[in-house]
Amino acid sequence: MSSSTRKRQPRRPASSPAPRPRPGAPRPTAKTPPQPADSSTRATRVLLKLLQRLPARYRAKVLDYLVLTRMDRPIGALLLLWPTWWALWLAAGDFPPWKPLIIFTLGVFAMRAAGCAINDYADRKLDPQVARTAGRPIASGRVTPREALLVFAALLAFAFVLVLFTNALTIKLSFAGAALAAIYPFTKRWTYLPQVVLGAAFGWSIPMAFAAVMHTVPPLGWLLFLGNILWSVIYDTEYAMVDRDDDLKAGAKSTAILFGDADLPILAMLMGTFLLAMLFVGQRAALGWPYWLSLLVAAGLFGYQLWLIRGRARDACLAAFRHNNWLGLALWIGIVLALAVR
Repeated sequence: MSSSTRKRQPRRPASSPAPRPRPGAPRPTAKTPPQPADSSTRATRVLLKLLQRLPARYRAKVLDYLVLTRMDRPIGALLLLWPTWWALWLAAGDFPPWKPLIIFTLGVFAMRAAGCAINDYADRKLDPQVARTAGRPIASGRVTPREALLVFAALLAFAFVLVLFTNALTIKLSFAGAALAAIYPFTKRWTYLPQVVLGAAFGWSIPMAFAAVMHTVPPLGWLLFLGNILWSVIYDTEYAMVDRDDDLKAGAKSTAILFGDADLPILAMLMGTFLLAMLFVGQRAALGWPYWLSLLVAAGLFGYQLWLIRGRARDACLAAFRHNNWLGLALWIGIVLALAVR
């Protein structure tokens, strides 16, 4: 029988291929549940190493809680840590006292983890529709929404206990910080500017750090706070560009959607404005040449990020977002050295 007369079989509907695991990523097993697509393979391996002594029946659940609080993605905590350390060093005018340094460093990780837990609770119906987040613990059913709320409450309570070791002004400011952390995840439903709210939430440690060290928040503290909002909008817009197509389908809002085709020039303008704000910070704090050198490095790093995302490819946008860790580190080193040689 010729091929032309052979009966044609009906085609099966094509299904979308499963995402290929990244090289070096732990393979899912009964003891190692599948991880979100944007998990850090290195951090995940470290977590698995630390958990290997736990009984098998507890290991997967503990890992789920750690993934819920983004311990598999330390980049977010670092982006919150650098501005906090900027503020502590500028408030002290030198190496800050150990007490506020330890309190705020622990608080950074606690509040970031709490924010991630409430974020996944708020996005529990949105995350399954987005390829990058479909593997998150709540979206995949490994952690219940009630468990996420309990984790959020416990971390918030721990952070508040830390704040109790500061002063009255810092304690008062902490209530606004907790409110911002709780409100942010829900803002993407009704505004295209959730990144601005994120910047305020991530940057609220700045006035708190000044209050803890100086018992007041000077204009320098508020200027640094505004600068951090600009920086947060920059890197979280790069992050939102990864999910822009999925967010449009799911009905979520972001600055990446708001900026549209003008995203690159707008990001360039925001980068320039942030550098100008940090220039004013350096002038007001009377910082010397190491800081100005770090600003030049920051400008070069921003230029590299724009080059990375020029094609708006998802992986490139995610790489640009993660690249901001080096920018925050560079500015902190500049502040530390400028204060040391002053």
